[in-house]
Amino acid sequence: MSVGTVAVVTGAIYGLREVVPVVSTGVVYLLAVLLVSTAWGLWLGFFTAVLSAAAFNFFHIPPTNEFTISDGENWVALAVFLVAAAVVSGLSDLARSRADEAERRRGEADLAAEMARILLGGTSLDSSLRTVGQRIAAAFELGSVGVELAWVDSDERRRALPLLVEGSRIGTVLVPRDTGEEVMEALQDRVLPALETLVGAARKRDELEAQVIETKALRRSNVVKTAVLRSVSHDLRSPLTAITAAAGGLESDTLSPEARAELASVIATESTRLSRLVDNLLDLSRLQAGGVEPRVDWTSLDEVVRVALESVQAPPGGFDVQLDADLPLLRVDAAQIERALANVLDNAARYAGDEPVSIRARGTEAQLLLRIGDRGPGIAREKLERVFEPFHGSGEHAGSGLGLAIARGFLEANGARIRAESLPGQGTTIVITLPVSAEQPAEVG
Repeated sequence: MSVGTVAVVTGAIYGLREVVPVVSTGVVYLLAVLLVSTAWGLWLGFFTAVLSAAAFNFFHIPPTNEFTISDGENWVALAVFLVAAAVVSGLSDLARSRADEAERRRGEADLAAEMARILLGGTSLDSSLRTVGQRIAAAFELGSVGVELAWVDSDERRRALPLLVEGSRIGTVLVPRDTGEEVMEALQDRVLPALETLVGAARKRDELEAQVIETKALRRSNVVKTAVLRSVSHDLRSPLTAITAAAGGLESDTLSPEARAELASVIATESTRLSRLVDNLLDLSRLQAGGVEPRVDWTSLDEVVRVALESVQAPPGGFDVQLDADLPLLRVDAAQIERALANVLDNAARYAGDEPVSIRARGTEAQLLLRIGDRGPGIAREKLERVFEPFHGSGEHAGSGLGLAIARGFLEANGARIRAESLPGQGTTIVITLPVSAEQPAEVG
């Protein structure tokens, strides 16, 4: 490139000699010096300056075609040109060096910004550090860079650079053993301090997030505990009060057989209610602890619905059951599905008033759709999802708020889904979607 640019300029000067004095045309060679020194540095630029002076002397300063100068003025012109070319070469190299340094600093600033985005925006510090190591390796064209939150020593392949936060070593940056001194200087002087600051900030962020999560968990635990105590104390007190009053009445010798039978019925009903509450609390505890493992087997929805109806006290309007014929069989835990349906039916019966509770089912090749609806007061749209939360209850018929939450837990454990559809004043329908296996057995038993 040096020789080529000098040759091009030499040829161009031949065209300028007719309009410009020969001594003045030497300045054109400075273009070649400037181009080469800017692109390839000081020494090649200085070589181009010497080569330009030689070409200027040989081809253009009389006598031409020989390395001699007959006129003293030409000696001065050649010397001035050589000095100017050397100065131009030095200034160009300095400008190039400063541009390269600015580009390196810009790259390091971009690397610092990228490390900040990864470390402060990531979820896992370990995985974020792996990504940071890849970014450092790419920025400095290294084979690999590892960042470990541990004290790692150097070996024959890698050099260990310590990460220090507040005077304590919290990690190690591992770079290839053959990393150049210039890159090592950049890493130690500029990259590692930024990385240490970011890792320290990321660790503090994780500590603060852990404290926030713990605080939220404690707060939620207090809310749940309060809700449990409030709900359970009311639901326990009501049946216990009724049982105590009925038991006290049975001790009277003046009761008629009909009154005695009514009190016995009250005791039986309230005992069943109390037993259901205890079962619900136990079921909720198992669900929240992840201790519900379905024991799947083939069963029919007709049988599950029949057993669930037997365990629920019917509303004044009764149950209106219409299930499609030839419904596909289900491969689920029948006891858990029956428990879920019983809770849904019991909830619908409490809100049905004098109207019947409708039970409808239809099946397809992929799923079985069961709809249980009442004509009660309905639920506001913003509360449709909350009815499936534990201890959520509303209205005069509100119970412990466990039934639908437990129903969802058992259904989802068996691969089913449950949702509520309602309009205020027009009743509520609980929609249950049960998965259907593509292969149906020949018979069940």
